[in-house]
Amino acid sequence: MKYFVLFSCLGALAGLAAGHVSIISPCPRYSPVGLNCPALPAGQSLDIAEKAINGPISSVQLGGTMPLCRHTTPYATPSATWTAGQSVTIKFNPSAAIHSGGNCEFSMSYDNGKTFAVIHRELRYCFLGSKPASLTNTATILSYTFNLPADLPSSDKAVFAWSWVNASGNREFYMNCADVAITGGSSKSFTGPQMVVANYPGYPTIPEFNGNYETGMELYTGAKNITVSPSGSNELPPGPNPPPYATPAAPVSSAPPVAYPTPAYSTLPMPASYSSPVSSAPPMPTPTYGPGSGNIPHEAKAGDGGSCSPGAMQCSGAGYNVCVGGAWSPSYSCGSGTTCKSAGSGIYCGFA
Repeated sequence: MKYFVLFSCLGALAGLAAGHVSIISPCPRYSPVGLNCPALPAGQSLDIAEKAINGPISSVQLGGTMPLCRHTTPYATPSATWTAGQSVTIKFNPSAAIHSGGNCEFSMSYDNGKTFAVIHRELRYCFLGSKPASLTNTATILSYTFNLPADLPSSDKAVFAWSWVNASGNREFYMNCADVAITGGSSKSFTGPQMVVANYPGYPTIPEFNGNYETGMELYTGAKNITVSPSGSNELPPGPNPPPYATPAAPVSSAPPVAYPTPAYSTLPMPASYSSPVSSAPPMPTPTYGPGSGNIPHEAKAGDGGSCSPGAMQCSGAGYNVCVGGAWSPSYSCGSGTTCKSAGSGIYCGFA
């Protein structure tokens, strides 16, 4: 039995929808805001932790690595049934923070998310369509329509993935996966560029673009072809260490390295269904918010414990705060040469 979640009924999930971005159609695994989602697998729960389904699966600065696809247990039934060679439309959460665009890839897997071949790309200006005049978190594009390759193999257990490397802010890697069925395929295998994994342990770090949208582009133009099929892949699956064909895990831009501020806290705790981080670094302590914690910045009133709506954002000098667990976080920096600005009911980091 499938379920449909109305955005007007999200209530307690409003904070989740306010940060970052995720796909909503086809419904990704365990999404609380997806459209026409299948029933959850036994023992699994909706991805509703702070910044959950909308958040990155890895951050160079903050850690908190999750497995590719976020969740490794598939739905028992597909989120969508597609026909090879025909067009599909991928829709994104309308409550999105798009970090000045960046590189999006849309890929297919036939081994439950171990290996992916790219079927469509929106490079440089994903969610925007063209180079922005300044840093922005406001999307102008929230759906993409493209034709599926005619030679995608038919399967009722294919995995569709959207992945994204953001242009501005902490160096992050985003990924959602949806279980789909493919019909009408003209081939038993498909060959396409291997999905780029970056800002993830064991893989290259793509620096903040800082207006240069060619940053890291060689990873995409130089991606090796990979053949995927229901009977197996011709390449090694992604893992915590670089496979033989991967670029060394170092910044791929020739620009000077960007200095990032060290946040006063780590990522928030993950649900028990998440896999353990693959990073060898020791775990960072879970932050504590509220009176007496020492983590309430000056914008929060001591008398009310910094009460705010989870996921809300506010300017804090040149940087900004995010409401986490009902209290304002320490300040994030907007980056060199930029400052926090208000735009209607939202905020963004723009050039000073």
